[in-house]
Amino acid sequence: MLVSVKNVTKKFLGVNVLDSVNFDLDKGERVAMMGPNGAGKTTLIRAILGFYHINSGSIKVDGFDPIKDRVKVLKNISFIPQLPPPIKISLDEMISFITKSSDISRDLIFEESEKMELNLKKNLHKQFFKLSGGMKQKLLIAIALSKKSSLLVFDEPTANLDPKARDHFYELLQNLDADCATLFITHRLDEIKELVNRQIYMDLGKIVEDEKL
Repeated sequence: MLVSVKNVTKKFLGVNVLDSVNFDLDKGERVAMMGPNGAGKTTLIRAILGFYHINSGSIKVDGFDPIKDRVKVLKNISFIPQLPPPIKISLDEMISFITKSSDISRDLIFEESEKMELNLKKNLHKQFFKLSGGMKQKLLIAIALSKKSSLLVFDEPTANLDPKARDHFYELLQNLDADCATLFITHRLDEIKELVNRQIYMDLGKIVEDEKL
C-alpha cells in the first residue's frame, strides 16, 4: 500500500477538521478528491505530506511516518499547491537548487516546460514570485513531472492555467507510468474524468463517498 491513513483526527481550535478519516491509496490509482471548501481535503493532503501533526490515528507513506521520516516520504512525492509559494529567487537559482536537492535532471525540467509552452531560457533571470500565476503553475507542473515520483499530488493544479495550458497538462498526465499514483483535489471532475479511476467526496472532515470508476 502506497498511502495508509487510519482513524486520523486533526483539530484546529478544538474543531475536528479531520474526523476519524480512513483512506488507502495504492500504486496506479488515480483519485479525484472533491468536496466543499472546509471539507478537510487540503488538511488531509498536508497531513499525508507531513506539514501537519495529527491529533490521533496513523499515516504511513510507503511504510514511513510523514513526520518522523519526512525526507524519505517526500523523496518520492511531487506536490503542486493551489497557490504557488512566494519564492524570491530567480528561476535559474530555483532550478539549480531543485536539481541538486532532489536529483532532478535540469534538461528534463526544460523539456517538460516546453511541453507546457513555458520558455524557461527567456525567463531564467526573472524572480519566481514576479511571474504571472499561469507561468508559476506551468513551472511547478514541469518540475513535478520531471521528478518521476511514485505519487503526484495536485491541489487544484489548473486553477491559474488558461484552457490551452490545461489541455497540455492533461495530455502530459496521460503518459504517466502505469504504477504512478495521482491524487487530485479538484472542483473540475468533468475535466479529469478520463484521467481518474476513483472518486472520493469529503464533507465535514469525513470521507462520505469513495467510488471506483
